[in-house]
Amino acid sequence: MLDANLTQQLKSYLENLREPIELIASLDDSEKSAQTRELLTEIAGLHPKVTASFDGDNERKPSFEIRNANNPQRSVRFAGLPMGHEFTSLVLTLLWAGGHPPKVDSELLEQVRGLTGPLDFEMYFSLSCHNCPDVVQALALMALENPNVTATLIEGGAYQNEIDARQVMGVPATFLNGEPFYNGKMELAEIVARLDSGASEKAAARLTAQEPFEVLIIGGGPAGVASAIYTARKGFRTGIATERFGGQLNDTLGIENLPGTEYTEGPRLVTDLKTQVDANAIELMNLAFAERLEPATQKGALHTVHFAGGGTLKARALILATGARWRNLGVPGETEYRNKGVAYCPHCDGPLFKGKRIAVVGGGNSGVEAAIDLAQIVGHVTLIEFDHQLRADKVLQDKLRSMANVDVLVSAQTTEITGADGKVNALKWKDRNSGEEHTLALEGVFIQIGLVPNSEWLKDSGIELSQHGEIVTDARGATNLPGVFGAGDTTTVPYKQIVIAMGQGSTAALSAFDYLIRNTAIDGEVRPANAAA
Repeated sequence: MLDANLTQQLKSYLENLREPIELIASLDDSEKSAQTRELLTEIAGLHPKVTASFDGDNERKPSFEIRNANNPQRSVRFAGLPMGHEFTSLVLTLLWAGGHPPKVDSELLEQVRGLTGPLDFEMYFSLSCHNCPDVVQALALMALENPNVTATLIEGGAYQNEIDARQVMGVPATFLNGEPFYNGKMELAEIVARLDSGASEKAAARLTAQEPFEVLIIGGGPAGVASAIYTARKGFRTGIATERFGGQLNDTLGIENLPGTEYTEGPRLVTDLKTQVDANAIELMNLAFAERLEPATQKGALHTVHFAGGGTLKARALILATGARWRNLGVPGETEYRNKGVAYCPHCDGPLFKGKRIAVVGGGNSGVEAAIDLAQIVGHVTLIEFDHQLRADKVLQDKLRSMANVDVLVSAQTTEITGADGKVNALKWKDRNSGEEHTLALEGVFIQIGLVPNSEWLKDSGIELSQHGEIVTDARGATNLPGVFGAGDTTTVPYKQIVIAMGQGSTAALSAFDYLIRNTAIDGEVRPANAAA
C-alpha cells in the first residue's frame, strides 16, 4: 500500500510514539478489506509500539480503530482507507493516540477536554477533498482528548450506500448523534465554538483584552499576511484578525504561476504563511468576524474594529484585506439545495457525483477548469455560460471541447434549480437569443461565476466603496480615510491573483509605515513590538 518514500516517512514519524497503540480492524472479503489489512500490517511492522489485529466486529467493514493500548477510551475509527489527502490525518491520529502532544493552543485544548457528552461524530470525506483533512483531524483530536467524544471518519467512496441514504452530496459532511451537524470545512476552534455555549464570550473577552496595535490587518489571506510581515519587520506591533486564516488559499489546489515556486497547493502555502507569521511574532486572532469599523477622528488616533460576539480591537493603522467569496447565482433553488446537489468546490465534491449528470455554471477559467476535471469523474457535464462565448483561455476551451461527455451552452441564462426528495433533479435555463425555456435533468450543479468582495461590514463606516462593493484604493493602497489602507481581492485592484494580492499587501504595509512615522500617536499609548512587556 505504501511506497518506499511514504514508508520511510511514516517510520520516522512513528519514532515520536510515547505509548503503545493498537490497530483493530473489522474486515470482510472485499478488495477494500484486503487493502486495509495490507496497510495496517505494513504500519505495525514499522515500530514495536504498534500492533495490528483483524478480529474486530464493527458493523462497518472495512474499518479500523486506532486506540491507546494503555487507555482504550482514547480511540478513533476510520471506515475505508484514509489515503490521498487524508494520509496526513492518519499519521497525526497515530501519533496523538500514542501520546505525542498535538500542536494546539493550550486554552483551546482545555476547552476540548471540558466538553460534556455524549458527542458521537460521524464524518464523511473524499480522498480528493482538500478541505476534509482539517475536519478529520479536529474530530480525531477531540475523540482522543475527551472520553465524551467519539469519532468515526468515513471515506464516502467506500460507503456509497450511506452517502445515498443520508443524501450526502457535499463533503466534508459531519453528523452529530445521528443528526446533520455541519457541511463544509471547519477548524477545531469552530467546532468547539459550536459546542461550547460560552465560547463566543470568551473569544470576545480575549480580543478586547489586547493592547492597541500599531498596525492591525483585517484578513488573513495572501494580502493580509504580506502586509503583516512587512510591518512586523519594520518593528511595529502587528496583529492579524481574520475569519479564516489563509482565506481562499484553503480552497485552491494547484498553484503554478507564483514566481519562484514551480508548483504548490493552497493548503501547503497556507502552512508556509503561518510559519512566517509565527517567525515574525505577529499576533494572529483567527475566527474573528469583523462587523463594524469605527474610524479614528483624527490622524494618529486609534481606529476601533468591532467583532461578532462583542469584542473590539484598536490600532493606529488599519489594513483591510478581507478578500472575496464565491458569487451566488441568486436563482430559486440555489440556497435550498446547497450541499444537496448544489456545490461550489469541484475537487471536494466531484467524487460524490461519479457517473451522474451535472452542470457547471460559468464559462471563465474557473468554470472550464471545473468542467474538465469533473468530466473525468461524472457521467456527463453541461457547461452553461450566460455570455455569447466562453471567456476561458483558448487552451482550456480546446481541451473542454475535445471531451466526448461534455456539452457547452452559451447565451444561456440559468433561471432555477429544482429538486425532489431533498436533492437536485434539474436546472432550468433560457436561451437569451430566442427566449425559449429549457429544463435539463441532472443530479448536480457546480457554480463557478466569480467572486464578490467581503466588504458588507464597511458600508456605514465612511470607507468609499465601488459600485461592485470593492474598497476604493489609490496606487499606494490608501483609502479615503486617513490611516486606513486596503489590499487584495476586496479592493478595486484589477486581476485578482495571489501574487498581485501579495504585492498589494506589501504596498499597503509600506504606506502604513509611512503614515505612522509622519503622524504622532494620540488617544492612548501603543506599545511597539520591541518594547518590554
